[in-house]
Amino acid sequence: MKLLLTKELGRLAKWLRILGFDVEYFSENKASSLIIQALREDRAIITRNHHLPKSRGVRIITIESEILKEQIPEVLKGLKIKPDQAAMFTRCIICNVELAEIEKEKVKDKVPEYVFKTQENFITCPKCQRIYWAGTHWGNVQQTLDEIK
Repeated sequence: MKLLLTKELGRLAKWLRILGFDVEYFSENKASSLIIQALREDRAIITRNHHLPKSRGVRIITIESEILKEQIPEVLKGLKIKPDQAAMFTRCIICNVELAEIEKEKVKDKVPEYVFKTQENFITCPKCQRIYWAGTHWGNVQQTLDEIK
């Protein structure tokens, strides 16, 4: 499922990427450009904008809540999808690019010393070069998901 989130849903975009969804973030104000991008890329639009014109061939989910922990279930219910544990942490939260494994030795000078000593597995974004590892945030994500179920 490919998604296109409008500018007021930036935090939600990052969370959906953490969950493994292909999420593009649309920061412009032009509804016509938003709809064209959704059609070109076969993406569902997720928005809080109640005035967005309905368009044939584009699925639009309007989010009611301003609270992130309420927005995630709204999206999942609206699209009739569930998070897949195997897909979590597979996309860059900044670029939306699929992450790739990287050898531990290649990140030695790119991560804090403590992280290098305590972690064995690292992944990286081929686009922005950001390095990720299974730190405490992985557990925090699971805790948040447990809270919103």
